[in-house]
Amino acid sequence: MGGAPLGGTLDVADPSDWLALDAGVREVAWYRPQLLPEWEHFAPLPADPTQLGESRLALALCHRDGRIRQEAVGQSARYPGLLPLVVIRCADWVGPVRERARQLLREALDVDSARDLAPLILRVGRRDRGAFGVEVLGQVLRRASHGQLVPLFADPDRIVRRFAYRPAVKGRLLRPAELSRAAPRDEDTVVQDLCATAALTALGDEEAYEDVLPPLLSARHPRTRSAGVTALRRAGWSEQATLFLSDRSALVRACARYVVRQQGGDPVAWYRERCTALDGLELPPGAVIGLAECGNRADAALLWPLLAYPTAGVRARAVAGLRTLDCVDAKQLRPLLDDPGASVVRETAVALLPSAKELPADWLLERTGSERPRHVRVGAFRLLDARGGIVALRAAVGLLVDPDVKLRTWAGQSVQRWHPSADVRCCAAEVGELLDRSRHLFSDHVLRRRKWEAGVGS
Repeated sequence: MGGAPLGGTLDVADPSDWLALDAGVREVAWYRPQLLPEWEHFAPLPADPTQLGESRLALALCHRDGRIRQEAVGQSARYPGLLPLVVIRCADWVGPVRERARQLLREALDVDSARDLAPLILRVGRRDRGAFGVEVLGQVLRRASHGQLVPLFADPDRIVRRFAYRPAVKGRLLRPAELSRAAPRDEDTVVQDLCATAALTALGDEEAYEDVLPPLLSARHPRTRSAGVTALRRAGWSEQATLFLSDRSALVRACARYVVRQQGGDPVAWYRERCTALDGLELPPGAVIGLAECGNRADAALLWPLLAYPTAGVRARAVAGLRTLDCVDAKQLRPLLDDPGASVVRETAVALLPSAKELPADWLLERTGSERPRHVRVGAFRLLDARGGIVALRAAVGLLVDPDVKLRTWAGQSVQRWHPSADVRCCAAEVGELLDRSRHLFSDHVLRRRKWEAGVGS
């Protein structure tokens, strides 16, 4: 890159390219020194930076010799395009280089350059001695206007978005309605919480809730919805909390129950009514698990009939509810391992894990056959794996040829961590045969040890 323009050799907007340049120059200095300019061997830089040029000065800023880096920092003030490398030098391990770079950054950084350099500054800020750049960035962004911060709100790096929203919230640059719309848009939970909390905190009159609460209550993310539900009481809209008692999120359901109770309502009675009124009304799955979350063991009587409900989501939540209430009956739940709903089988397997050794081994093994649906094979193997012993090894080795890649991988890992228990010595021959079928998973030494532990050949 000695004489090539910087923009033609790296993406100047990508922090990774600047960091790669910094590391790459030192790597070249060690392994291919002939590619570097004549000042490689501690020669002083030209007094006039224009004699060196931007590209060669960039190399000097990344030089392995601290004296050259220090001199290059002093000359880089005439080249604004090299400010990213000055940012990196602010965390330099050589004190004089670091101090000179920090002085230059403090003088050169304004709102526009801070906005462009924020991703790099925050990336460097994770290093030792990197806090200075982050501190200066914060000071500059606190002077920024709303329009100057907007590009940072959409930055792909969540760390940048968090950093941009904090001064915007502190400086009240965003109205509550804007914050309430920003919270559901962002995928980062920290930004969601920051914006939702700030939107609700900034409200001063009840009328403003009409603009703020709807975006929060309709958000896809549970944390944002829960903030909106909790605010219903403050807004005087507590009656709307009932709509969220059957929400798909446990957090939102808990917040809704709190608001309903504060108004003197009884969430348990509401759940019981929903779980018994099956006269053509669609039962939301959240109402089923909600009953288990705040009811008692007597409510299991309302959940057992729901195991035959036509909607898979309701059946799955009924199983989960029985487990929550500690009312699992392995004999009654076992048929659900053949359920056409994957979520039902998944919840059933979890509920039956404590009873895995009581289930018929041959019955479970039959359900690991390739003709069974994938979710049935997964549920059966989960229980067989928890059961341990020769049965677990038998199932895992059989699934090494399963058509599903993930299930094959899981089976292979199960075989590798399998150790013989005391009751497998009576079937040592079968163990030896199963281990031989899976010998590709072991070294010769480990395979011999596994066989010895199982009493094979003794």
